[in-house]
Amino acid sequence: MHKPRLHPVASFDINFLQYLDERGQATQALPDSATPDLLQSLYRQMNLARLVDQRAVQLQRTGRLGTYPSSLGQEAIGVGVGSAMQADDVYCPYYRETGALLERGVEIEEILAIWGGDERGQDYQHAPEDLPLCVPIATQLLHAAGVAFALQYKQRQMGESARVAVTCAGDGATSKGDFYEALNLAGVWKLPVVFVINNNQWAISVSRGAQSASRTIAQKAIAAGIQGLQVDGNDVIAVRTAVADAIELARGGEGPALIEAVTYRLCDHTTADDASRYCPPEQLEQARTREPLLRLGTYLREQGFWDDGAESEMQREQAEVMERALQAYHARPAESPTAMFDHLYGTLPEAFLEQYEELQYLRARDRQESG
Repeated sequence: MHKPRLHPVASFDINFLQYLDERGQATQALPDSATPDLLQSLYRQMNLARLVDQRAVQLQRTGRLGTYPSSLGQEAIGVGVGSAMQADDVYCPYYRETGALLERGVEIEEILAIWGGDERGQDYQHAPEDLPLCVPIATQLLHAAGVAFALQYKQRQMGESARVAVTCAGDGATSKGDFYEALNLAGVWKLPVVFVINNNQWAISVSRGAQSASRTIAQKAIAAGIQGLQVDGNDVIAVRTAVADAIELARGGEGPALIEAVTYRLCDHTTADDASRYCPPEQLEQARTREPLLRLGTYLREQGFWDDGAESEMQREQAEVMERALQAYHARPAESPTAMFDHLYGTLPEAFLEQYEELQYLRARDRQESG
């Protein structure tokens, strides 16, 4: 049987970026931006993110916070992304975002309020144009494409300065149609948006291999005609550098990029999950040796940029910061129960009027009894 002659029409490569290996050793010359001061700042911010997560989990376990998604072992991604952005860029987050929110200037009290059920926490004091946390899977990627279109329009038609939208999602989100639609739109319109995927190997309890046969997530950018790169998600220098470079290309009109940050989730998916039911313990133990805080801390110590004294001082300072934030969170005045209606409808549907009036009555009664 005659076999047709085939000719290649395109070929692609997916590159991998790493500066610090699992032992905290440099694999190549660090970028000029990686000064001792910056590296120390990144280390502190990752440690603060971990501390906030620890206290948030404790609050949830004692009934003072709702379901909470920890970022244990993934701090390099959030901190790397947040530190790469300029203040006037727009962040379109998903839910595992403690490190990024801290870098964007969001107060710890605001983060706790969000997960305590107080939507006012998402009215960020220092990042007012960043979008609220997005719990539905992958929808924030479409939001980011829309934001990027608005930023592009304002620059081209209204003469505003170039700004970029940045968005993050987990590896599970890349199996959703929203992911492909957002990438396709961004590629066609060459939008100023950077997509960062936290590949922590688990979409709740579904393993990376069970949800996609794609060898990398980064290669999914190829079909959209945009740049794709895989980075070591436990190396905060690599994450920050890759995201910063992609942001500047997008800002300069070069279009979007997809960055896959490879890491491992060292915790339950959320406080409503028990990862011990599905996560192989040997994988978890191996992953603990690759985690980002240990890696950067080892490098800083070996370079003479960090020591036990600096570590103790940081822990003391951040414990005080955390305590003040907890006090502020506990002292927040309760939001009116009618808020669930007040900011949902322009005109309250008649079907809800009776419930609304009952809430108003109960709140007035409680105030009278407490007063």
